[in-house]
Amino acid sequence: MQRRTLLSLLSLLPFTAYAQKTPSSLRIGYQKSSTLLTVLKVRGQLEQDLAPLGVKVTWHEFSSGLPLLEALNVGGVDLSADVADTVPVFAQAAGARLTYFAQEAPSPSAQAIVVRADSPINSVADLKGKKIAVTKAAGSHYLLIAALEKAGLRFKDIEPAYLTPADGRAAFERGAVAAWVTWDPYLAGVQRQSPVRILADGRGIADYQRYYLASTAYAEAHPEVLPVVFEALRKAGKWIKQSPREAAELLAPAWGLDAATVELANSRRSYDVRPVLKDALGEQQRIADAFLGEGLLPRKLDATAVPLWRLR
Repeated sequence: MQRRTLLSLLSLLPFTAYAQKTPSSLRIGYQKSSTLLTVLKVRGQLEQDLAPLGVKVTWHEFSSGLPLLEALNVGGVDLSADVADTVPVFAQAAGARLTYFAQEAPSPSAQAIVVRADSPINSVADLKGKKIAVTKAAGSHYLLIAALEKAGLRFKDIEPAYLTPADGRAAFERGAVAAWVTWDPYLAGVQRQSPVRILADGRGIADYQRYYLASTAYAEAHPEVLPVVFEALRKAGKWIKQSPREAAELLAPAWGLDAATVELANSRRSYDVRPVLKDALGEQQRIADAFLGEGLLPRKLDATAVPLWRLR
């Protein structure tokens, strides 16, 4: 009887081990500009793809990248939608335990410095002494620093107004700031709805690579989940580029924008999802050094000293 009981227990071990390994949920943090995950969310694609693993997907929206990665670090979410290249640098400086999961190839024209169409400002050098709206730690923040440096200015030569995209646009349109630095789809929205000029975008200045991250604890504990998400992201990126109008019509209600604005925004994003390689983190180091040089990071970083998820 004891032997039969032991054999019965042993027969349950493989199933028990699998049940412990497979999570009951995947909590995804995302922003309004999280295009690929918004597509997957609207379509219910991840729910379908992860159902065979018994994984339930839950969605958690954030206003910007830094609060999202803070939630990821403290265990509030398991996976982060794409955030601008600057955001992981700040998270790393704060000691967050995050794993680089995937990367979108560069989209330098998907962020820009804009001024009103009738503004006397005609070059980045003309921004000296001006008040500029920018979201702190966003990719646009680095674009502003890099553009100023190229024009022979320092960040201290302008007056930053750290605002969310919604507040930044409001301040810009009422004339409270001289310029606004933002990214798509906010950039496309203001271009199509207000008389503006692009003063400079990221081409030749800032590559604007967006990163997907996972909590290191989740990446280590549940390696069977991440390949499913990676493949879904990769397919969604290809679909958007192959079917731009259909993708715009799908995203427009979720973003509260018209389809033409969404299509303009998507035309400037690569949506080419790929694994993160250490050799490709060179701009992350330049970003870290730039923020350190402006006194915006507390310490010097080795931006390549981060865990990287490997696609097997």
